[in-house]
Amino acid sequence: MGRRASAVDANQAVIVAALRTAGASVELLHSVGKGCPDILIGYKGSNILAEIKDGSKVPSAQKLTSFQVGWHEAWRGQVDTVNSIPAALDLIGIKMRGTIS
Repeated sequence: MGRRASAVDANQAVIVAALRTAGASVELLHSVGKGCPDILIGYKGSNILAEIKDGSKVPSAQKLTSFQVGWHEAWRGQVDTVNSIPAALDLIGIKMRGTIS
C-alpha cells in the first residue's frame, strides 16, 4: 500500500477538543497515511485508536477507504471508528446527554 495521508474530516477538531475537555490526551495520527487511524486517545491508563468520519455526510461517504480497510484488517489490536462527539466520548466510557454532534 502507498503512503497516502488521509484528509482531515471536518469534525476532527471538535471531536479532539471534546476528548481533551473530558480529560483525555489525544495524539493526531492522520498524517501518517497508509490507512493509519486519525487519532490515538489516552484515557485512564488505556490507549485507544480511532478513525474519525464526518457524521454530517451520508453513510456511503463515511465508509473506510481501501487503505483504512487494509490497515484495520491487519491490525492485531483495538481500533474503532467514530463520527460524532457522543460516539468519541462513548469510546472512552463517557455517556452524553442531549444532542451535541
